[in-house]
Amino acid sequence: MLKIQNLSVDFGPRRILHDVSLDVQSGEILALIGPNGAGKSTLIRAVSGVIPIASGHVHTNGDDFASLSTIQRARYVATVPQAVSLPPAYTVWETVLFGRTPYLGFLGQPSQKDEEIARQSLSRVSTLPFAERRVGELSGGEQQRVLLARALCQTTPILLLDEPTAHLDLQYQVSLLELVHELAHKDNLAVLIALHDLNLAAHYADRIALMVAGNIKAIGKPKEVLQPELIAEAYCLPVQVVKHPFLDIPLVLPESGK
Repeated sequence: MLKIQNLSVDFGPRRILHDVSLDVQSGEILALIGPNGAGKSTLIRAVSGVIPIASGHVHTNGDDFASLSTIQRARYVATVPQAVSLPPAYTVWETVLFGRTPYLGFLGQPSQKDEEIARQSLSRVSTLPFAERRVGELSGGEQQRVLLARALCQTTPILLLDEPTAHLDLQYQVSLLELVHELAHKDNLAVLIALHDLNLAAHYADRIALMVAGNIKAIGKPKEVLQPELIAEAYCLPVQVVKHPFLDIPLVLPESGK
């Protein structure tokens, strides 16, 4: 569903992403991992169209994103950005309903169907009870869930998430990633998600791409990528990778200092 080919991004005279190529299939979660500054957020923003690309292509279903209008792209891809400040005066309901913008007619008035989709989106992330509250009254974690509800309201086949668990406590990290897992595997979405936590990536991702300095260093199943040598080199930190005590996934542990 999502195909990235030889994507490069520049920031002034400096190249940030170097010929990145990967694909995400419908019904799959691909997690981007890597140290700070590796290019995970830059890749998410480039695919979503927030920042320009220097070279390369992003395709879905044969359509090159470069040839699509903003509205057309918004019907393909929804994004949950990292640490964004939402307009505090809007209600949660109004904020989530903005996700229907690509589908509104000339007058921009939401239909009963649009409102029902917004209501379902709020319900799926457990934010319906405070739909009438102002966004400025919410905690950072609650705002992050509202951002996910807005993305769901967009009803796109591709979902991009940039560190969606950053402001959430453990309970909501798990519930959000369980929902993302359900969206990929039951709703058949192609999900590209940037995560800092390697063990969350191992638990919820079908495949993992390790990024270092704007390059893809490894891509594959969690067991293939979460190798101690690869992780130690990428993060400049010696680690142990052991079998999870309850699940058939790797568990990454920093080596204790002595």
